Amino acid sequence: MVKIKVCGMRQPQNIGDIAALNPDYMGFIFYPPSPRFCSGSLPTLPDTIQKVGVFVNASLQYIEEKINSYQLNTLQLHGDESAAFCQQLKQAYPRLAIIKAFAIGDKAHFEPLAPYLSVTDYFLFDTKGANYGGNGTVFNWDLLSNYPYKQPIFLSGGIGLSEIQPIKALLSTKIPIFALDINSKFETSPGEKEVARVREFIKHFQ
Repeated sequence: MVKIKVCGMRQPQNIGDIAALNPDYMGFIFYPPSPRFCSGSLPTLPDTIQKVGVFVNASLQYIEEKINSYQLNTLQLHGDESAAFCQQLKQAYPRLAIIKAFAIGDKAHFEPLAPYLSVTDYFLFDTKGANYGGNGTVFNWDLLSNYPYKQPIFLSGGIGLSEIQPIKALLSTKIPIFALDINSKFETSPGEKEVARVREFIKHFQ
């Protein structure tokens, strides 16, 4: 069964309401320029939900601070981090999973991803846009048909309720999609998720 990640959470009440839907992952963005920047305390989450810290070209020290402050389970690197940087993180925190995000435009070149295979646990493919994520647009998923690796994928980029059927078709292929990452298409404002719509999405993949 495909996993569900709800990303860009920041308001304590909304976090609690979404946690009650029991997604597999909840993402918290620690990138100050983002309108979904998470700076406050978090409510206690069930152990079944993995807490993902999302970082963009952050220093090791900054990431370490957030790992300790928020008891993160998973790290998502959404900038231009090198494979060597990922290796440093993996060596420092071998028990934490690392997701490395890559932006997909009109074409997909997977060969440059090879150095990341041994130093990350998952790849996340998002739509190339003006921002580091949260652009609200879908990339051409047909490009994934040439994906040459077994590394599991988080599928991201403008996923909403209208993408449910295309996603189900994609899940029937051999592409190793591990999780669906939802964010801006379920918001009433940046960081504020509409619970009913998230619930509707999740039920299609349970």
